[in-house]
Amino acid sequence: MAKILYVEDDAELQYSVALLLRAERHTVEAVEFGQEALDRLANAQFDLIILDINLADVDGKTVCSTYRRGGGKTPVLMLTGKVEIIDRTTGLDSGADDYLTKPFDNRELLARVRALMRRPIETALSNTLRHGCIELDTITRKVSRNGIEVYMQPRDFELLELLMRHPTQTFSNDALLDRVWHVDNEVSFNALRSSIKRIRQKIGDTNGDIIENIPKVGYRMRQA
Repeated sequence: MAKILYVEDDAELQYSVALLLRAERHTVEAVEFGQEALDRLANAQFDLIILDINLADVDGKTVCSTYRRGGGKTPVLMLTGKVEIIDRTTGLDSGADDYLTKPFDNRELLARVRALMRRPIETALSNTLRHGCIELDTITRKVSRNGIEVYMQPRDFELLELLMRHPTQTFSNDALLDRVWHVDNEVSFNALRSSIKRIRQKIGDTNGDIIENIPKVGYRMRQA
C-alpha cells in the first residue's frame, strides 16, 4: 500500500483513477492544480506522484522540475495526451521517471505504479543505468560495453534506455511501439525487430542473453 499524490484537472478522470488506486489499497490525495500539488509536496511525504502534464495553472513539467530542484526524490509518473507528446527534454529530463499516454488501460496504469514502487529511489533518479557489462548515460546519451563506447541511433538508444530503466518489466510490442515510436503512427513491428537486432549487435548480445524475447509477448532485460 502506497501514499500517492494524484494531480489531474479532469474531474471525471481524477475520480475514476483515484477510485481504481484506492481499490488497490493505496492512499490517494487527489488535487486539481499544479500549485496545490507543490504545496502538498512541501508539507507531506508521498511514495508516488501521478502527474498530468497539462494543468490549468502550473503545468506538470514545471511541477516536476520544481520538485526535483528542491531535492524531491519520490518517483513521478507523468500523464500526457496523444497531442501533447512528451519528449526527453520536456518530460523525462524535467525529472519524471516514467510516462503514460492518455487514454490508457487501467491495467497498464497499475502495472506502471507497481514497477515504480519496486524501484529503489537511487536507481529511479540516476543518470547512469547499468545492466551487467552495459552502461548507459542518459545525459551524454552514450552507451558502453565493458567500458568501450558503442554508437547507437537515437531511436535505438531510447529503446535500450526504456528497457534498462525497467529491468523487471516485460513490455509488449505494442507498448514499445507506443512509447518509443509514438510520433510515427505508421511504424510497423519490423521497425521494432530491426531496432532490437541493431542494439544486440552493438552490445554483443548475440544469443539474447541481455535482451530477452518473450514469445508472443514482447521484450525485457534478462535477469542475471
